[in-house]
Amino acid sequence: MSQALDFAKRLIAAPSVTPATGAVFDELQAMLEPLGFAVHRFVRGQGPEGSDEAPVENLFAIRHGPEGSKHFAFAGHLDVVPPGEGWASAPFEPEIRGDLLHGRGAVDMKGAIACMADAVADVPQEAGTISFIITGDEEGPALHGTRALIDYMLAEGIRPDLCLVGEPTSVNRLGDMMKIGRRGSVNIWIEVAGTQGHVAYPHLADNPLPRLVAILSELNALHLDDGTDWFQPSNLEITEIDAPNRAHNVIPAAAKARISIRFNDRHSGASLSRQVVEIAQKHGGTARPVISGEPFLTEPGAFSQMIAEAVKAETGIDPEPSTTGGTSDARFLRSVCPVIEFGLCNATMHKRDEAVAIADLDALSRIYTSVARAALALP
Repeated sequence: MSQALDFAKRLIAAPSVTPATGAVFDELQAMLEPLGFAVHRFVRGQGPEGSDEAPVENLFAIRHGPEGSKHFAFAGHLDVVPPGEGWASAPFEPEIRGDLLHGRGAVDMKGAIACMADAVADVPQEAGTISFIITGDEEGPALHGTRALIDYMLAEGIRPDLCLVGEPTSVNRLGDMMKIGRRGSVNIWIEVAGTQGHVAYPHLADNPLPRLVAILSELNALHLDDGTDWFQPSNLEITEIDAPNRAHNVIPAAAKARISIRFNDRHSGASLSRQVVEIAQKHGGTARPVISGEPFLTEPGAFSQMIAEAVKAETGIDPEPSTTGGTSDARFLRSVCPVIEFGLCNATMHKRDEAVAIADLDALSRIYTSVARAALALP
């Protein structure tokens, strides 16, 4: 059994449904300390379990190279989504069946973190500084995870030159895609107040639903853009409509909806929020936006090229630079240094019987070693 496979099994075997704390961080610490890493762990959040303020554990580990050397960071998360029912084997008991390792987090993203920990063993300390930026809150609210780690790093005067996030970016085979950016995301809660009444006496009530329909109709008709050179078109989706009303003969007192907008760099979260607020107010409603990330792009250059070369050398294919998909913690890390995401195949992430090809773990470890060596050798 390779070390990458052993590390992946150990991490999977430590249950860590978001927000993660405890044993899974113990395992990673035990992997890194023998390699010369100083490990700092801390907890943020003091709310009750299940709330956005529930305690979250974070880990920052660093192995310093010679003074003045480059600093390369690996980043990722140890928390996982709930496994759900119907697994062929226990989700937190890693099981090898054929050429695959099964278990929750196998690809998203304990497998990649295992590869990172394995990879750094083959990077000499004199090559430069390497760090790990690892959170237990990426799959959840992401309030006390990577953002708290960034605060810690900046307070300590730590700023990597480059950062690689191990999200599962590959689609059909390992190495076919890397993420050089992501679209932004804003969720907006819309509410229209009315006056409850009997449907037979509408003059004595005020039905909020026609006004909500007018708001949603105008929003749904918006043409945000046609995309850019690196980003697909922005899209606005209506994700929820609610008018709590158990009786068929009652005009409701309020109507609510939620929309989600994924947007490219032609917009900002603030500009889109203002546009939605104005439309809601025009029809007598209110809108409450929550911006969870702004779009970002790491322009193709030396960093993406070194990843492409490492992937080509290992797999024989050229990874496609892409900005598709959802958000990741790269949206926070981009404020610190250039960041690119590259990792395992994503076909089974968040699904039952999540699995990774064992051969991909060893290949990804070698790719990560090559990238780290190349990043630290940059002038």
